[in-house]
Amino acid sequence: MKILSFALALCASVMVGCAHGPQAVSAPMAGGEAPPPATPAVASYSPDQHQASLQLAKDEATPPAAADEPEEKAEGDESDVDYGMEDVPAAEQATIADPWESFNRAMFNFNDRLYFGVLKPVAEAYRAVVPEPSRVSVGNFFSNLRSPIRFVNCLLQANVIGAATELFRFMLNSTIGLAGLFDAAGSNEIGLVRQDEDFGQTLGFYGISQGFYIVWPFLGPSSPRDTVGMAGDYFAYVISYLDPWYAWLTVRVYQATNDTSLAIGNYEAIKEAAIDPYLAVRNAYIQYRQKKVEERGSTVRTYQPDIPGAGTPARGAGP
Repeated sequence: MKILSFALALCASVMVGCAHGPQAVSAPMAGGEAPPPATPAVASYSPDQHQASLQLAKDEATPPAAADEPEEKAEGDESDVDYGMEDVPAAEQATIADPWESFNRAMFNFNDRLYFGVLKPVAEAYRAVVPEPSRVSVGNFFSNLRSPIRFVNCLLQANVIGAATELFRFMLNSTIGLAGLFDAAGSNEIGLVRQDEDFGQTLGFYGISQGFYIVWPFLGPSSPRDTVGMAGDYFAYVISYLDPWYAWLTVRVYQATNDTSLAIGNYEAIKEAAIDPYLAVRNAYIQYRQKKVEERGSTVRTYQPDIPGAGTPARGAGP
């Protein structure tokens, strides 16, 4: 009976081990023989799990980077370099080609000598004789005559408010302003300030670039775009139709003398502060004109010549 009970218990343990899988270790077989080795279980192992295991082993082998250690950038990679230019106004970034530099420098020197040798002494003598209020009134008179230029350019730039302002300015200054001698429309009571537009700015408004730098004798700094603009200003200026031609020339010389008498010192300041006055005037000109194109509808509250710096080698480079 003991042998039969032992045999039954052995069979029951073997059946229970088979039911739980091959991991269960069966009891030693009778007769002292060692049991056969258990067959290992074959688990399902997908390729994704294999890749995950490899990645885990790679991560464990790679030491983690220091938290406060910045990531090194590849040398020569300029895509991540911040030059800090996004906050710089476009006008200050403006540049212009200067293929005629030799000619331009010669014309600059010619205008410079003309200014210091003729125009400035005449303007200083004129200023000594004519008081400033009278000279400002003369400037207002010529500015009023140029109202059609500003009016047309405001319309061409779709600046309806600016065009209406110029129209009412011309009507008021031509009547209660005594033919434009007084800027009645620009007074604090009325507040219709002068628009600052010309044909060169209108061409820039339509996307025409300045092209390259030119210095014209007598006229000063310019560009192909502004040269065409000056031609448009000429034909829209009533003084241009004076006959004979020397009448127009006389009036224009007087206007330049009057404007220069109100702006003496501006060009001198640019020249004294610059190592190379030619480059200083060129850079000032291109930036000033670019700024005027960007500031569509800009105004002038106090009297300034319609052509800033008129009669000087820095004409158009800003008041």
